[in-house]
Amino acid sequence: MNVIISLLKPRLLSSLNSLRRGNKKNNWSRIFMFGALGIVFWVGIFIIFYRVLLYFHSVQDFGDILAMKLISMIIITFFMLLLFSNIINALSHLYLSQDLPLLHSLPVPAKDVFISRWMISTFDSSWMILFFSLPVFLSYGLIYKTTIVYYVIFFIAMIFMCLTASALGGFLVLVGAKILPAGRIRTILIIMGVIMVIILILALRLTRPEQLANPDSFASVVLYLNSLQTPNSPLLPTTWITDALKASIHNDSETYFLNTGLTAAFALMLYFMINIAAHKLYFKGFSKSQTTPRRLFAPLKYKSFHWEYLLNSIPRESKAFAVKEIRTFFRDSSQWPQLFLMAALIVIYIYNFSALPLNHSPVKTIYLQNIFSFLNIGLAASVLSAISARFVFPSVSMEGEAFWIVRAAPVRMKYFLRIKFFLYYIPLLILAEVLIVSSNFLLKVSPFMMILSIITTFFLVPAIVGLATGLGAVYADFKSENPANVVTSFGGLLYMILSFGLIALVIILEAGPVYKIFMADLKGQSLSLLQILWISASFILALFLCIISTFYPIRLGEKSLSLK
Repeated sequence: MNVIISLLKPRLLSSLNSLRRGNKKNNWSRIFMFGALGIVFWVGIFIIFYRVLLYFHSVQDFGDILAMKLISMIIITFFMLLLFSNIINALSHLYLSQDLPLLHSLPVPAKDVFISRWMISTFDSSWMILFFSLPVFLSYGLIYKTTIVYYVIFFIAMIFMCLTASALGGFLVLVGAKILPAGRIRTILIIMGVIMVIILILALRLTRPEQLANPDSFASVVLYLNSLQTPNSPLLPTTWITDALKASIHNDSETYFLNTGLTAAFALMLYFMINIAAHKLYFKGFSKSQTTPRRLFAPLKYKSFHWEYLLNSIPRESKAFAVKEIRTFFRDSSQWPQLFLMAALIVIYIYNFSALPLNHSPVKTIYLQNIFSFLNIGLAASVLSAISARFVFPSVSMEGEAFWIVRAAPVRMKYFLRIKFFLYYIPLLILAEVLIVSSNFLLKVSPFMMILSIITTFFLVPAIVGLATGLGAVYADFKSENPANVVTSFGGLLYMILSFGLIALVIILEAGPVYKIFMADLKGQSLSLLQILWISASFILALFLCIISTFYPIRLGEKSLSLK
């Protein structure tokens, strides 16, 4: 245990030193900003769940069934997020970190190195889920007026759920590193990403959430209630955690003691098994991971044609950087699991529009269709912001310690950033327009809303990508081992705030004019001169915000990189 504690000390000391070094005022301002935003999100989640549960609780019998069903869905969602996060973090901490060769050269057993890094991976993957699960289950405790036992059971159950997910993720990574050929350790991310995508799609669609809005489709109310109370498998740890929490809410001591004990015993058994597996498999898998990685995708060629010929129209220096950026993206297999996951989420996003029960709503369908279409602009832009945060924002930081080559190259910094911008702008524009057009097609919106959605998205995409490129350059971290760490930095948080703020401002500026135009068209009325001027001013201001957000951040990024 003393060896493991010694191996954990560098992580703790580096965290403490990061608070002491540099500009203390700047560090404390970042801590204050992160803390304030965390509290705002925490309070927002609490208010939302409290209001929902308060409404459920006011509905006799049926409301309690929905509240208990919601617990099951929340636990399954948290567990899947924990499992996926632990797989990614375990692979990064156990096989891809740059300090691992130094650790394995020390007179320390490989098993102790594994346990120490596994503990760090568990903490990195779990703390945020634990923090944001507190307001959810606190609202349950307040609504149902539970005793202190409920909070104790919740804390114990969540701790052991995190350990279970971490142990399962670590075990999968250990076995995968042993089975795969040498030099292909990074492809574990691809395999695990595909598996998690399939599980995620099945988990979301098997819950059939759209049926909650259409109980008439059931043969009877009894059948509807029974479908909501469908039991989960008693062999799954998520079922034990769910049953323990439900029993603690209703003060059923025998049930919550049994299920909490099952959860704890299963987590400790997995820890015992992963200790044995680490002793047998870890160092052999680590040795394999140190070999030269093989290319995951072969270059796109057809006879004498090569994809690089498509870039012949740009200057030679710019083409060299563009080719390098494209090759780097396709050779870095750590990018692909997130790509697969986002592809699955986009499929679910589009499918949900086809599942909307608009025909069963008391509101006229034409109103809902156009309201959803307008709100869909902001929703699609938010999805685009999340994708840009993962891929565009870290793109400058991914140059790493080789950034000096960029500075020494005969290419001006503004051209370097423009190349980054256009390489991501074009595919993201196509993706955003496909999302908008396909969802509007499923909603069967009016031609005016279709054209407005396409044009608004056309100007929002470069603004979002420009923000990500520029702020990614301003807050570039060339020493980061994992691009995901750059996204969660102060700069990544600032980008998300500004990006969502821009989307909200554009939607607010367009909301009033769109409503006036829609209602005038619906009633067959004409707009007054004052209304036309107001509508024009709102659209021009929204366009101005998009243009400023496209060019100004890139200009700031250019100045920042020129000083590094």
